[in-house]
Amino acid sequence: MAAAKGTISPEQAEQLRRIPGVDELLSRPRLAAYAKRMDRDLLVLLLRDVLAAVRAQITAPQSVSPSVTVTSLDFDSIEELIAAEADRVLQPSLQPVINATGVILHTNLGRAPLPAAVVEAIKNAATQYSNLEYSLESGARGRRDDHTSELLARLTGAEHAIVVNNCAAAVLLALAALARAGEVIVSRGELIEIGDGFRIPEIMAQSGAILREVGTTNRTRLRDYENAINEDTRVLLRVHPSNFKITGFAEKPSLPELAALSARHSVPLVEDLGSGSLVDLAASGFAEPTVSHSIEAGVSLVMFSGDKLLGGPQAGIIAGKKELVQRVRRHPLFRALRVDKLTIAALEVTLNAYLRSAWEEIPAQRMIRLTAEELRQRAENFIRQVRSLLPSTDAKMEIADGFSLAGGGSTPDQSLPSKIIRVSSSKYAAAKLEQRLRRPARGISVIARVEENRVILDLRTVFPEQEPPLAESLAAALC
Repeated sequence: MAAAKGTISPEQAEQLRRIPGVDELLSRPRLAAYAKRMDRDLLVLLLRDVLAAVRAQITAPQSVSPSVTVTSLDFDSIEELIAAEADRVLQPSLQPVINATGVILHTNLGRAPLPAAVVEAIKNAATQYSNLEYSLESGARGRRDDHTSELLARLTGAEHAIVVNNCAAAVLLALAALARAGEVIVSRGELIEIGDGFRIPEIMAQSGAILREVGTTNRTRLRDYENAINEDTRVLLRVHPSNFKITGFAEKPSLPELAALSARHSVPLVEDLGSGSLVDLAASGFAEPTVSHSIEAGVSLVMFSGDKLLGGPQAGIIAGKKELVQRVRRHPLFRALRVDKLTIAALEVTLNAYLRSAWEEIPAQRMIRLTAEELRQRAENFIRQVRSLLPSTDAKMEIADGFSLAGGGSTPDQSLPSKIIRVSSSKYAAAKLEQRLRRPARGISVIARVEENRVILDLRTVFPEQEPPLAESLAAALC
């Protein structure tokens, strides 16, 4: 007869009595060694958590899956569980991975990888004092904006620029400074949702601005904006739909038309450009508006990201007319949203590469410019490398036509022609092979795609120096 709810059987009671005590476990050499590598109180907490999970496994109904699995209640088995948990806690959670997806600005994988020269700049900024807010010329306090504002002005044509921690923060700050308690006119077709559920109307609400929608989802005309302007209007907002595209029966006024309307009514035209490309990428296959185009068209303020097509660190850049940028900078929120010295160091290095047109130094730009023929040659060499590491196997690897994506909420419905490697094996289904790459027994994790029961590797987003460890990981996963 089954034990009543809330009671335990004699067998369970015996198992509970056999669980070692905290002090007994801490006296064992292996766990005592962990006490020298981590705070002892933390080790005790981990130990108690594991013992509680073991007790729960013993007393849980058979229908409940245990949080830990222990096959024996001897000291060695319990000690192994505690050591595994301590190792997990001591291991850094943020780890490098190989991005073999072909998505250049993969948001989940950290978006744009930074130029190699950034490492030295960050090291210097992090380990030494610097003139972050100090003028070496005057010997007085300076501004951290000075390290990037001139570079941004030169590259965009703007009069002035400041930097905050991301583009959503830039929009929030600009609207709080220019339109709090006033109306912001925006097209219904531009009330977008960006990553992780953040929506433009919600960001606007947090700024204290009042949303004034005009037009329809697919068609908004210039007269819709003009008819909505009144004494409470503070900003005309243009939002670039960088993560989707409306096609077909669609219409919206051009930037020059909105800029002329802005000038006639003395209402600033503010644009959230999102991906914020600094250079024209049409020759590489991406038709994405540039920041300089918006500035030339007469936009008053442009906000864009640092870690998307620009290829730098996470940042939100506000560029445009000097008087408006200064108004935004004076807002109390600026101090809460400003970037630190490490971001400034990384951004300065990235912008300097643009100044020299040194595209090879900027990983995102370099990846965008790779041709399908270059990728085919790399794929052929890579396959030969993998086969040299494999014993006799039925694994199949072939090169096929494919496409790469910009990612990061940039260039919707646009892709780059690529050469992909399709991998299959009769030993493992594609889902299992992908898991073996993502969670290897040893070595670096590889993130790949699965299509039509085959694992897809796109070397566009794999650094050349990563190809040997990728080959080793693939060979190990196939065995």
